[in-house]
Amino acid sequence: MTAATHSPLFPAVPETADAVLDGLDPEQREVALALRGPVCVLAGAGTGKTRAITHRIAYGVRTGVLQPASVLAVTFTNRAAGEMRGRLRQLGAGGVQARTFHSAALRQLQFFWPKAIGGPLPRLVERKVQLVAEAAARCRIRLDRNELRDVTSEIEWAKVTQTVPADYPAAVARARRDSPRDPAEIGQLYAMYEQLKGERSVIDFEDVLLLTVGILQDRPDIAEQIRRQYQHFVVDEYQDVSPLQQRLLEEWLGERDSLCVVGDASQTIYSFTGATPDHLLDFRTRHPHATVVKLVRDYRSTPQVVHLANGLLDQAGGRAAEHRLELVSQRERGPEPVYTEYGDEPAEAEGTARRVRDLIAAGVPAGEIAVLYRINAQSEVYEQALADAGVPYQLRGAERYFERQEVREAIAALRGAARFGSNDSLLDGAEDLPAQTRAVLSGHGWSSRPPAGSGAVRDRWESLAALARLADDFAAARPGATLADLIAELDERTAAQHAPTVQGVTLASLHAAKGLEWDAVFLVGLTDGMMPITYAKTDEQIEEERRLLYVGVTRARVHLTLSWALSRSPGGRPGRVPSRFLKGLRPGSGSRAAGHGATGGGIERGGPGGPSAGTARRRARGPVRCRVCGATLTEAGAMKLLRCEDCPSDMDEGLYERLRDWRAGRARELGQPAYCVFTDKTLMAIAERVPASGGELVVIAGVGARKLDRFGADVLAICAGEDPEVAGEEGVRGAGDD
Repeated sequence: MTAATHSPLFPAVPETADAVLDGLDPEQREVALALRGPVCVLAGAGTGKTRAITHRIAYGVRTGVLQPASVLAVTFTNRAAGEMRGRLRQLGAGGVQARTFHSAALRQLQFFWPKAIGGPLPRLVERKVQLVAEAAARCRIRLDRNELRDVTSEIEWAKVTQTVPADYPAAVARARRDSPRDPAEIGQLYAMYEQLKGERSVIDFEDVLLLTVGILQDRPDIAEQIRRQYQHFVVDEYQDVSPLQQRLLEEWLGERDSLCVVGDASQTIYSFTGATPDHLLDFRTRHPHATVVKLVRDYRSTPQVVHLANGLLDQAGGRAAEHRLELVSQRERGPEPVYTEYGDEPAEAEGTARRVRDLIAAGVPAGEIAVLYRINAQSEVYEQALADAGVPYQLRGAERYFERQEVREAIAALRGAARFGSNDSLLDGAEDLPAQTRAVLSGHGWSSRPPAGSGAVRDRWESLAALARLADDFAAARPGATLADLIAELDERTAAQHAPTVQGVTLASLHAAKGLEWDAVFLVGLTDGMMPITYAKTDEQIEEERRLLYVGVTRARVHLTLSWALSRSPGGRPGRVPSRFLKGLRPGSGSRAAGHGATGGGIERGGPGGPSAGTARRRARGPVRCRVCGATLTEAGAMKLLRCEDCPSDMDEGLYERLRDWRAGRARELGQPAYCVFTDKTLMAIAERVPASGGELVVIAGVGARKLDRFGADVLAICAGEDPEVAGEEGVRGAGDD
C-alpha cells in the first residue's frame, strides 16, 4: 500500500464509497472505517493524518452514515481548514463544515447573540496592542514595544487558560511561567484591559470562545439547537488545544461521544499560548472504550531524515516523550543530512544562499525549498543573501495569495474573457484552456520567461505563473474544461483559501512551518542560546524546544541541511557551540552517534573544503570597535557604521539623500525592493565615510565585490558629486586600490 504525498492536483471524484478507501494503508483504512466515536488517531509527522481523516469523513458521507451538514471538523489555521475543505470536495463530500475553533465559534456567536443577549454583537478587536497600551497608560506603567508585545501575549495566555486578572499571579507561579514583568503588575494591566473593553463595547478573539461557552452553558435551548445541527466532530492537531478550546468542544458534544481526534504529542510546540497535549494523552482515560489507531508509516521523508528525527526523540524526556511514535520511512534512500559550521552569521546566510542556488540549478524547484529559523528576527540576513544570489523567496505569513492585487486583477480579466468567449480578441489563436489562460495573463505582466533577479516584479510574475500552472493541471485533469470552469474552480479555491503554489524559496520560523513540507529544508542558526532559545530554562521548556527542532527536521522530504555559526558578526569571538540537541547525532559529537547509527558525511566548515579565506581573514581581525568611542561593537547595524548607534555621526546628509534617490531609481529598474540594492545602514556608512576609490568602497559592510561590480561606479560618482549616468561609463575607478 502507498499513500503518496504527491497526489494529482485534480483527482477524479471516487465513483463509489468503497473507492474512497483505495490507496489507504492498513492503519489509514482502519481510521476511515471507524465511523462511530470515540476515535483517537496518534499520527506521526508525514504519516498521512489529513488523508486518513478526510477519507474517513468522505467515506462516512458517501455511505450515508454521516450527513455532510452534521459534521464539524475543526483545526487551528485557516490554511489547514481550507486544505481540508478542498480535499473533502475532491472526495465528493462537499458541504462538510471545516473551520478553525475561532471561526466556528464566531459564526455561532453572531447567529445566537441577538437571541441570547439582545442587540448586535460587539465589535471584534483584531489587535489587542493598542488597548493594552492604553491600559498601561491608565495604570501609569511604562512599556516599551517589546514589553507591550509580551504583556499582550500574557493576557492571551491567561484568557485561554481561563485565568481571571486577580488569579494571574498565582496561575503564573503554578505554571512555573516566566512573567515578562511583575505578575501583580500584569494582573493590574489585565484588569484594566478588560475594563477598557467593557467601556468601549468591544471583544477580542479569546472572548469569542469565552462568550460562546457562556451562552451554551446558560442557554440549554441554544446548546440543544447547536447539538442537533452538529452530530459528529473531528479535531485535527488535538495536541494543540487549549483548556478553553477543550471546554468549548465539550459544550458542543454534550453527553455524546461522536468524536474523532488526531494528534502527535511530539509536535506540541505552542504551550506558550496555552496549548497542552494532556487532552490527547488522557483521551483513553476519559473514553475507555475509544478506538485508538497509530500511524507511523512516514510517506514524506527519506530513511535518512526519519532516522535523524527518531534520534532526536530518543533523547527526549517528559510525558510527551513517553508516548513518542517511532516513524518508519516508506521512501527510497536519499542523501545524508548535511551539517555545516560557519564562522559568523553573514557567512552562514551566504553559504545557505549558495547551496539553495545549487539545488535550484540541479532541478529542485524554488518553491520546494525552505530556510527555517527559530525567531523572525533571523530572516533579514537570509533575505539579503538570497536577493544577492538572485534567488526568489517568499516570507511565510505574508499577504494571502488571493488578496494580492495582481491576482485579483488577473482573475477579473479571466472572468471577463470567459464571459465574452470568442468575441475577446485576446483569445485569437488560443485553442485550449492553458493557451487561453496564458493569453489573458500576458496582458497583466506574465511572460514565458521569468524576469531577472527578485523583488516586486519577480513576485508579481510568480503570482501569475502560479495561475498558469494551475490552468495546466486543471486542463490535464479535466479535458475539455473551459475558462468558465477554471473561474468556478478559482472561486471555490478563493473561498477555501486554497492557493496554488508560488515558486519561491520559503523563509519561515519553525513555528510557522508546522504543517508544511518541502523537498529541501535548511535549518539555520542551530546554536545553544537559539536552539534551545536562551529563555527556555525549565525541563518542560527545553523539551518543547527539542520538539520544535523535531518539527523542523520532519518538514524535509529529501534534502536536509543543519547549520550554525560560531559568532554573530564578522570579527566576533567564536564562542558559540552547536545545539545540544545535535549531540550524539551529528558526526564527531559523542559516543551516542554509534548507538544510533549516526549519519555520514562529516561536518563541513564554512563551505566546500573548509573555512573560506574570507572567514579566516574576518576572524584574524579581532573585535570590531567604534571609531568614535572605541567600544566593542556587537550589533550588525552598528558594525556597518563602525560606530555605536548613539555616538555622534559625521554623515553628509545631502549625500545620503542623493544616494537614497539613486537607490530608488535602480530598484525600480531592477524590479527589486530598495534594500536589495543597498540597505539604509549601508548607505549611511557610505555617506559617513565618502569613499573615493573602489578599495575604500568595497570594505564597507554591505557592499562586497559583487555589489562593487554592479553599483560601484554609480556610488563613487555620487560621492564625488558627479552624475552617475555619465561616470558609470568609465567603470569602477581604483577597484584594485587598498
